[in-house]
Amino acid sequence: MRDSIDKRYYKIKEVSEILNLPQSTLRFWETQFPLLKPKRNDGGTRFYTPGDIEVLKMIKYLIKDKGLKIEAAQEMIRRNHSGVSRHSRAVDNLKDIRSRLQLLLDALNKMR
Repeated sequence: MRDSIDKRYYKIKEVSEILNLPQSTLRFWETQFPLLKPKRNDGGTRFYTPGDIEVLKMIKYLIKDKGLKIEAAQEMIRRNHSGVSRHSRAVDNLKDIRSRLQLLLDALNKMR
C-alpha cells in the first residue's frame, strides 16, 4: 500500500490498484463520505488527488482494518479527522515496515 504518490491526479483504476480495493468500492464510498470529492472531466472520468487518496486510506483503515460500519466511520471522521488521519498513517507505516522485514526474513531464509 506504500506506493509512491507523486502525480497530481490519478484515475480510479490507479487508485484501485494503489489501495488494493475494487473500483466499485471507491465509487460507493464517494457517495457515503462527503469529504471525498474527486474532480471529474466533462466525460465523467474521476481524477483523484493525493489528498483524496489519503482520505480513502483513512476510510479503508476504519472500515477494513478496524471493522467499523459506514455510519461509525463517518462519525469518527466527523469527530476526529486529524486523529484518524494520524492513526491511519501510522498503521500504514507499520504495515510497510512489517512487509519490508518479511522480505528480509525471506531473503535470510533462502541463504540457509
